[in-house]
Amino acid sequence: MTSAQGKAPFKADHVGSLLRPESIHQARKDFQAGNITAQALHDIETTEIKRVVDKQIEVGLQAVTDGEFRRRFWHTDFLEHLHGVEGYIPEHGFKFKGEDTEAYDVRVTGKISFNQDHPHIQEFIQFKEIVGDRAIAKQTIPSPNQLFNAGIRNLEVYPDIEEYTKDVIQTYRDTVQAFYDAGCRYLQLDDVYIAGLNAPEIPFNDSGHSREELIELALRVLNGVLEDKPEDLVVTTHLCRGNYRSKWAFEGSYAKIAPTLFAKEKVDGFFLEYDDNRSGDFEPLQHIPNGGPVVVLGLFTSKHGELEDKETIKARFEEATQYVPAEQLCLSPQCGFASTHHGNILTEEEQWEKLKYIVEISKELWG
Repeated sequence: MTSAQGKAPFKADHVGSLLRPESIHQARKDFQAGNITAQALHDIETTEIKRVVDKQIEVGLQAVTDGEFRRRFWHTDFLEHLHGVEGYIPEHGFKFKGEDTEAYDVRVTGKISFNQDHPHIQEFIQFKEIVGDRAIAKQTIPSPNQLFNAGIRNLEVYPDIEEYTKDVIQTYRDTVQAFYDAGCRYLQLDDVYIAGLNAPEIPFNDSGHSREELIELALRVLNGVLEDKPEDLVVTTHLCRGNYRSKWAFEGSYAKIAPTLFAKEKVDGFFLEYDDNRSGDFEPLQHIPNGGPVVVLGLFTSKHGELEDKETIKARFEEATQYVPAEQLCLSPQCGFASTHHGNILTEEEQWEKLKYIVEISKELWG
């Protein structure tokens, strides 16, 4: 699909996660306490998903998500349901600027493969039925590269990184096909790992490989997964430097990865953080092939509710057009509003106002 209005990624788009309403927070507590059944929790989540689908359409979005309302974390809920991977509670969480995250992670326990009974597939089918033909149902999952973070690969099961790489690629090829068979036509791979390859000191890394080797490996993994993807399936990558209770994990421009990943990654679009100076300037966008992947500029922040100055946004957009033509650009927040169940520090009303604002500015820019 091209970047023209009406095709994904859309001129006004969003990353995916939305603030969990109090009803879901309370239902989770009740379920953990044994006061309600898993089905009752599921039903409450479904009611809230219906509500936020309606709300996303109301504010003018053409691609809608389930808000990741059935997940606790943006990545672990998906990964721990793959064969050979389990969730666990480590001694401490990840260090973010000013706060450590809740302690939870995944690790490999055996040979990795796709789980044909993965709950996210059935959840997507139900979500797509809720959306119907009113909008595009967008599915978000963690990138395969998240499985290369420190402490996840089991060296006893996978002493050879090449064997591990091969199994990760096949697992995700099967994942992509399963979502496609379930009716998904817009799939987003969320990737903190790739963003981390830009950082002055690479976070979450214990591989012993150089930055250049890791960048090439990340490209090989992603392109291996997408090698035979269906023609009518849009796949995008979202690069993130951390999003937890309005905190961030690391910084660094896109300059180190751009010549390889921006130039050669076979995705249909890149969702890029550009809401503050942690992400550097637009110059790395020169490596995006003309007529190639769409660049979704995350010029708006999901970390607070204050609306950005419209003229500043338009000026930054014009600056980006020095490197990528306007028709190949889109707008969105830099990340979701609730990458974990905790959510960022803003109100639900502010969340909807920001998304509505993005739609409004996109219409002013593209008509």
